[in-house]
Amino acid sequence: MPETKTPPPVRIDPARLQAMMEGVCVFGGGSDGALTRLTLSREDGQARDWLAAWFSAHGLTPKVDAIGNQFGDLELAGPGAPTVMVGSHLDSQPNGGRFDGTLGVLAACEAILSVREALDAAGLASACNFAVANWTNEEGARFQPSLLGSSVFTGAAELDWALARRDGDGITVAEALSRIGYAGTDAVPVPDAFIELHIEGGPILEREGLRFGAFTRYWGATKYRLAFLGRQAHTGPTPMAERRDALLGAAYLIADLKAMVADYGLDLHTSVGRLEVRPNSPNTVPSEAVLFIELRSGSPAILEEAELRLKAAIELACARAEVGHEVRSIDRRAAGPMAPGLVRLAERAGAANGTTTRHLDTIGGHDAVSLSAVCPAVVLAVPCRGGVMHHPTEFTSPEDQAFGTQVLADMLMILATDGMAAIESEGGRS
Repeated sequence: MPETKTPPPVRIDPARLQAMMEGVCVFGGGSDGALTRLTLSREDGQARDWLAAWFSAHGLTPKVDAIGNQFGDLELAGPGAPTVMVGSHLDSQPNGGRFDGTLGVLAACEAILSVREALDAAGLASACNFAVANWTNEEGARFQPSLLGSSVFTGAAELDWALARRDGDGITVAEALSRIGYAGTDAVPVPDAFIELHIEGGPILEREGLRFGAFTRYWGATKYRLAFLGRQAHTGPTPMAERRDALLGAAYLIADLKAMVADYGLDLHTSVGRLEVRPNSPNTVPSEAVLFIELRSGSPAILEEAELRLKAAIELACARAEVGHEVRSIDRRAAGPMAPGLVRLAERAGAANGTTTRHLDTIGGHDAVSLSAVCPAVVLAVPCRGGVMHHPTEFTSPEDQAFGTQVLADMLMILATDGMAAIESEGGRS
C-alpha cells in the first residue's frame, strides 16, 4: 500500500456557500421555495452565465463542450497530472426544489476553492488538478432521456442523436443550446475520478439521525415511452360499447403497474410520471395517450422480469380497452456499484469530521452513474427534510449543506496530497 501523507487542514466558508446558493436560486426561483429551471431555458442560461462568471472571478477556466456541459478547470498540478472532477447539475424539475443538483455544483465550487486556499497557505503543491462540472439535462424534464449531457460525455449516447432530441414544443437540444449561447466546442477529457454531492432524496439519514452518507450502489432503470392508440369521438352521443378510449387503456396499465410492486417488496419501483392525452378536450374520447413509464430495481433479474410483466400488462390493457399501442422509445440503464475506493475515502473524511458514513442505494439517476462507466465515481449524500425531493418543500439545512461540503473538501485535500494513490489504497474501482 502506498505511503499516505498527512494533508493540511482545510476549512470551507459556510457563509460563502450560502451566498452562492442565494445568488443562483434567483434564476427560476419562486417565493414559495419552488424552482423551475428547465434545462437550456432562459433561466438555465442565466444560471450558467452566473456560474461562468464565478469561474472566471476565482481563477477557474470556463469551458463548454458540444452538448453544453459546463466546466470550470483549475490546473494546480500542471499538464498531464490526474484530474478530479466534482459537480452535479443546475437544471430542475418543473415546480421542483432548490437543492437537487444545485447544491452539488456549488459545493464543488466551495470545496475546490477552499482546498486551493489551504494549499496556498501551507505552501504546498497539489498532486492533481480539479474541475467543476454542471451537466446538461440531468433531470430529463424538458428533453428525454435524462442524464443526456453526461451520457454524451462518456460515449453512452451519440452527440448528433442527443442534439436532435425535441421538447414538447418541437425545439431541439441544438436549437436550445444556441438560443442561450451554450453550443460549445471545447474538448474536455474524461477525469480520473468524479465525485458528486447530493441531497439524499430519501428519508434514511434523517430517520437515523445521521448527517452523511455515500451511495454504494445505483439501481437500474427501464423507461418506456408508450402510446395507446384509440379513436377520437364525441363523449355525448357515442355509445359506450363503441368507444375506443386510449386513456382508458392507460388507466388500466397504470393500475396494473402499481399492483405489480406487491410481489417484490422493496426491490421494485414503478411509475407513470407523465401522461400526454390527445386531443385533451373535455367532451372528446381520447385518441391517443402517451405514457412515460419507469421500472426501477437494484436487481437486474427483477428488472428483466418486471419488463416482461409490463409487456403482458400492455397487451391486457389494450384488449380491455379495445385499443392499439405503439412503443415509441425505450431507455435502459443498468444497475451497478459505485467506486469502492471513493466510498472508503468518503468514510475516512467523514470519520475525521466525527460522523459515520451511511451506505445507501441511489434509486434515482445521477450523472455520477454515467461517469462510473469510464472512471471511479461516487455520489455523497446529506439529509433532506422528510426525504422530500422534486417539490417546493425540498429542504436541506445550511448546517447540513456546509457539513457535506466540508467532508467533500477533506476528500479533495486527501487527493491533492496523495493523488490517485488515495483511491487505490482505499480499494480502487470495482
